[in-house]
Order: sequence, then structure tokens, then C-alpha cells
Amino acid sequence: MTQQTLEAAFGRFKEMLASDGYSLDWQVGEGEKVVVRIEAGPDACADCLVPLPVMQAILSDALAGTPYSLDRIELPADT
Repeated sequence: MTQQTLEAAFGRFKEMLASDGYSLDWQVGEGEKVVVRIEAGPDACADCLVPLPVMQAILSDALAGTPYSLDRIELPADT
């Protein structure tokens, strides 16, 4: 159920990122906190995503109505 719930919550955003050459994955940790990892593909710009506070707002909104909450986001520029 977790995978389906999060796929539904992040699906549209994941597709949008994929069209720009990024991948979005997640892991559920303790307390139903979600860690989101965004990776840049070979042709994507690691520094070209929206600022972190905007990304946090988008992904937190996506989780509204689910039992999950956003823990943190790992961006390509962080690695």
C-alpha cells in the first residue's frame, strides 16, 4: 500500500521531472517520514531545479491527505 500511495502522491511530479531528465525516488523511514531523492540524468542540469523551499512545498503538498510527511529532500547539487 505504501508504494501505491506514494506513487499516486508523487506520480505527476515524477513524470514532469522525468521529462526534464531527472528521476525521483523515495524511502519511508521511521514515523512515516519520507526521504525524497532527486537525481539528474546525464543531460539534466544538477543546479537547475527550483529552490529547495519551493521543492519542499510542492512535495509536502503532494503528501497532504496521505499518512506520510516529508522528512527531507536530497537534490543533485547536494552530491
